[in-house]
Order: sequence, then structure tokens, then C-alpha cells
Amino acid sequence: MADDKQAELERILQVQRTSFTKARPEGLDVRKDRIRRAMDLLKTHADALCDAMNEDFGNRSRHQSMLTDIAGTVGFGKYCLKHVDSWAKPSRRKLQFPLGLIGSKGEVRYEPKGVVGILSPWNFPVNLSFGPLMQVLAAGNRAMIKPSEFTEATSELSRELVARYFDESEVAVVTGPPEVAQAFSSLPFDHLVFTGSTATGRKVMEAAAKNLVPVTLELGGKSPVILGRDADFEKAGERIALGKMLNAGQICLAPDYLFVPEEREEGAIAAVELGVHTMYPTMLDNDDYASVVTDKHFERLQGLVQDARDKGAEVIEVNPGNEDFSASNARKMPLTILRNVTDDMQAMQEEIFGPVLPVRTYGAVSEAIDYINANDRPLGLYYFGDDSGEREEVLRRTVSGGVTVDDVVMHVSMEDMPFGGIGPSGMGSYHGPEGFREFSHARSVYTQTKRDVAKLAGLKPPYGKGTRKSGERQMG
Repeated sequence: MADDKQAELERILQVQRTSFTKARPEGLDVRKDRIRRAMDLLKTHADALCDAMNEDFGNRSRHQSMLTDIAGTVGFGKYCLKHVDSWAKPSRRKLQFPLGLIGSKGEVRYEPKGVVGILSPWNFPVNLSFGPLMQVLAAGNRAMIKPSEFTEATSELSRELVARYFDESEVAVVTGPPEVAQAFSSLPFDHLVFTGSTATGRKVMEAAAKNLVPVTLELGGKSPVILGRDADFEKAGERIALGKMLNAGQICLAPDYLFVPEEREEGAIAAVELGVHTMYPTMLDNDDYASVVTDKHFERLQGLVQDARDKGAEVIEVNPGNEDFSASNARKMPLTILRNVTDDMQAMQEEIFGPVLPVRTYGAVSEAIDYINANDRPLGLYYFGDDSGEREEVLRRTVSGGVTVDDVVMHVSMEDMPFGGIGPSGMGSYHGPEGFREFSHARSVYTQTKRDVAKLAGLKPPYGKGTRKSGERQMG
């Protein structure tokens, strides 16, 4: 990367930090104005942003983009506007006896950290840039955004629009190749948000650690689905198919593999197939079905399938229209179900991030639980079934970033619930009041009474009988 690009990143950071420090304290009205401007940007330029996303993917449904990237993000901005006043209120805290009775006070103030960096991915390029931004602004911070180089048109349009709606000292977007992202993650931000793969997340965290920058990592992993024996298979199959084929499976929370009762495997697969037939009777010329984002990503998915086939898996292409995908250069891929998978297959070792669905079977649900627990903790976990005892067994014995029961993916769209991973699937969270606190510094403020507390507590020399009695009181 050229030295001038590095200097430009450092210059913008310094501009924002200087402006942040000079403007303190800023009122909540300033934060709300910034959130409203971000919302106005999205609403006013929704069509242009949807066109850019379609260009970047080769084909991406305007309706999908409008829902997932525009409307959902504007809705989150409205949520932040509604709650920022209550989030920002200081929290009174109890003090050790008898300090509260003799005039001491304690509170926690939730204050902005400063400048927050947002490294966003390509799969939902607007939502995963502007979604975190809404809460970063609600917490009173400035922001620098580095969007993905894979969605070049969307990234460039975002840069142009942000420059129109915000002063550089408030929000700025920087674009460029992976070298720019690497330099970006090495900047001494006050907080850094990264959404992407676990492997890249490790590199981002390593770079941030050199400046002791706190990080929020929204990663991925292999999010499992467990179908209980008493689940409504037809309903579950359609919901699994929808979650796996939305955005062509290019979702960090997409169902990564499916656990089904061994005696009902064929029925479970048939239910997923039925869901595909209902929603996607054709795919190649169907604007509702997205393309895989690049040739490289498409070839990787084809390689996962071929590896599974070579190692003994049964490969089932769900192709309702009997279309010839091999004759198309649209980078579209039918839902491909893998039966008889084994752990040595790449599809069971890597996050799939595409329309490929391995199926495993279990005799007792504890087998599925044990398998999940033996692997990295996933970002999402999904359970279908009416057996409340079995459901609670799954929830109590597993660990995951979040859970959706009787559906997939949906917990991420709940604005008032925190979204985040655990372990290899991430750390920290945003959404809900937890997100506001993620981007805030919880600053303790203790106000001492005028009384001689040190003497009352036996802390003031010379130590003696009073010191001993104070210690005995505290130990009960």
C-alpha cells in the first residue's frame, strides 16, 4: 500500500479525534441529528444503493436488498433514536455501608469512547456498514468505515454519499484493496468493529492488540440446525430452505449443517426440497435468487461439493426447473444437499457460506449435542420441535452466540436483543442496550462525603483497635 494512503488514514483519524475532544461534551441532540442523517442517506438513495449491490453480485434481488440492507438498517436507526435518551442516563450505584447514609454518592456514566473503526464485509454491504454506525453514533462517537473491496460499486457509492451527508470529522468512508483494510485495522482507534471470517478476525484482533484497541468481532462458523422428532417437518423444511438460500446462503448465520433423526432423514430432506420448489421454481433467470459474489467464491463452493463427492457423500442438487447451471456464467448454484457426510470432508470443516447443506443423523438428541459441543462454538444455533424438555436440553447443554427456536437466522433481526458470537464465532455484541454499552465507556464517578471516611474505615494511621474492628465488620 502506498505511503500516501497510510498517511490519509492517519490524517482522518486525527481529524476525527481532535474534533471529538474539542466538541466535548456534545448533547444528545447532536447524536440524534447524525442518526437521522444516516437514515435520510439510506432512504433517499435506496434505489441507487440497491442498483450498486445488484451490480456487485451480478444478480441480487432489489426486494431482498431493500428489506435486508435498507429498510432493516433504517428501522434500527429508528430504534436507536427511540432509546438513546434512556441508554445515556447515568446509573446510580449502591455504596458500602454506611457511605450512602453519610453523603457519599456513586454513579456510572456511559460516555463516548472517541473514534470507532468499522470494517464491514461484502455479503450485506450496506446493513453491515450502516447498522453498527447507527449505534456507534448513538453512543456519541465518530466513525471511520472501511467497506469490502469485493462490492466495489456499493463501497464507492457509500463513500460518495457519506461525504455528502457528513463532515469528515464525523463519519468518513475509505475504500481500497486488502492492504488498506490491513492498515485500517492497525490504526489506534478507540474501538474497532469487524464483521467477517474467523480467520480474518484473528488477524484483525492481532493488529488491534498492538495499540490495545478493544474489538467487537462478528465472525461466523458452522451454525447447526437440530430437527426434533416431533417437529413440523414441512414447516421446518421451508424455513431452513429460506435461511439457506437467502442471499444464496452468503450469510454468517445461514444454517451450515442439519441434524435429523436417523429414521426420518429422507423425510427431512424431502421437506427442504419442497421448500425450494415452493419458493424458487426456477433460479437461473429468477431475480429473487442471488448470484455468488465472485468467481473465486463460486469455485470454492464447487470444490467443497466435489471434495464431498470424492469422499463418498451423496450429492443431491435441488433443481426444480431442471435447468442447466453448467451452461451459465451467472454464478448461480442450486441448493446442494450432502448426505452421508464425514468429518474429513471440507464441507464439515469450513464455514460453507453458500447454498450447500450437509445432513447428519442422530439416534438420540444427545448425540447431536455432543457433536456440537466437540466443535467450535457457533454464531447461531437452531432447534425445531414441540418437545419443551428436549428443547431445554439443547439450550442448556450447548453454547452459541444466539439461538432461534422454530426458525433460522431470525434472532439477528430482533433490534432489542444483543447480537454477537462467542469464542471462534466472535466477541462482544451490538443491537439492544448492550450494543450502546459496547461502544460506550462505563465511567465510574464516586463523590466522597465531607466526613472523615478514612478514619471511620480504619484506614488512617496509626493503625490499631479501630482498624481491627473495621476489618471484622467487613468480614461479617
